[in-house]
Amino acid sequence: MGNEFAEIFEKWADTYDESIKSDAEYKEVFFDYDKILQEVAKRAFGHVLEFGPGTGNLTVKLLNKGLSVTAIEPSQAMRKHAKEKLGEKAIIKNGDFLVFEITENPQTIVSTYAFHHLTDKEKRKAVELYSNFLPSGGKIVFADTMFTSNDKYLQTINDAVKKGYPNLAEDLKREYYTTIPILTEIFQDNGFTVKFEQFNDFVWIMEGVKKGEEDEK
Repeated sequence: MGNEFAEIFEKWADTYDESIKSDAEYKEVFFDYDKILQEVAKRAFGHVLEFGPGTGNLTVKLLNKGLSVTAIEPSQAMRKHAKEKLGEKAIIKNGDFLVFEITENPQTIVSTYAFHHLTDKEKRKAVELYSNFLPSGGKIVFADTMFTSNDKYLQTINDAVKKGYPNLAEDLKREYYTTIPILTEIFQDNGFTVKFEQFNDFVWIMEGVKKGEEDEK
């Protein structure tokens, strides 16, 4: 699951924090980056399970809110930078969206710029897994690049090529970016209400809330 991208993140770890600020090809993807992270943190509550913390930028905001966090990060290099940034303030474990160990069930599951590393089939498997241990009212809050339709996805690739952004175009073709209708179906099939809010030309925040027994009636 997503391991085909491991080498990219091992190489990117040392320059990640700087590149999200200065890389011209990805400036639209990371537009309002801090605001996006702050909004994800704002929507979280209780004990938080974070997937793909990278260098720990969202984790910092969650901790500053007074939340406890267990972070799951597959990249050894990224874990190293996150631990340097966070010290003993957060638990950071090796794992990924589908293979992980937790000692405390979360009330909120969060992730930013990472869910697209799963195929649609894997995304469904992940949400099904989370629905088994999230309580009623528990949340999944993911910020990620997604598209309103497959036509919009293909148009975005063509736009990147026209703008002279070959790396962005290749990234869009290589990874598993999906559509809002597909994500809506995945969440609803697994007992969640779900809503989407767009924050820049690429990134939406997807918030799923697990329904309780009363909601099912």
